[in-house]
Amino acid sequence: MRVQTEEWRRFIPGVRMYKGKKTLFYNGENLWERNGDDLNGRPLIYDEEEREKWEVIIVLPGVEVIPECTFHWCTTIERVIMADTVKRIEDNAFCHCYRLVFVKLSRNLEFIGRWAFEDCVSLTSIFIPPSCQEIGTWAFDSCKKLIICNVPEYTRLGRYVFQNTALMKKSSIDFHENGDYDYENEEEAVRWVKSINIAEEFALHRACTSFNLLTEIIHPLVQCQGIKAMRMPNAIGITPSQYLAANPFADISEKEIVNRYILDMMGEVF
Repeated sequence: MRVQTEEWRRFIPGVRMYKGKKTLFYNGENLWERNGDDLNGRPLIYDEEEREKWEVIIVLPGVEVIPECTFHWCTTIERVIMADTVKRIEDNAFCHCYRLVFVKLSRNLEFIGRWAFEDCVSLTSIFIPPSCQEIGTWAFDSCKKLIICNVPEYTRLGRYVFQNTALMKKSSIDFHENGDYDYENEEEAVRWVKSINIAEEFALHRACTSFNLLTEIIHPLVQCQGIKAMRMPNAIGITPSQYLAANPFADISEKEIVNRYILDMMGEVF
């Protein structure tokens, strides 16, 4: 009965300890009121002291929009997990969340607003779903550690989406001392970000960033290329193994891939 109660409590809005972390189970309410164009408005439900204690945000099923500035300056948030009902993340929703290291976006996300994750300096990876039609200007600007990333071919990118990130630093684009680049290089930047794993030799890299069931995709590639292909870096130095480990939608681990490969090599029936 206790297990059932804990599962049921996951869908109740509010703040409580969950798996050892202070967690907000978010139901889509407006948590921040802006003062005109000034981000320095005021909290509406939880005061600033409380907002500084959250470690995990779980966006509950049924929420479709995360309003602007909802979690900005919540500097202790480490993980964000979204239900697949979320379609829009509005401007500044998670900017300046300095400790944020893990984000699982909605599979049905359509829009990420301007500055949505700006200055999330601990974030190292983001996986954009194929449903995402648009990412706004500066959405991931100054996410200095961000390097593991997949962007669907048909997702429209605003200006400077990945400016001043570890990802862009791997490109051949000319940067200023502060890490910014000129607007005239924007088209080249977008093209480069989307083409990192486009070559056929990086098919396994692409498979490890997939939002689909991965077992049936990855296994034939590993059979063909050998298990060592899991550790082959691409042009920015990222391996399929690293993509797989960071992918919040992966349904298979590298250990399972290795075990299946060995069984196949031994002629065992999987």
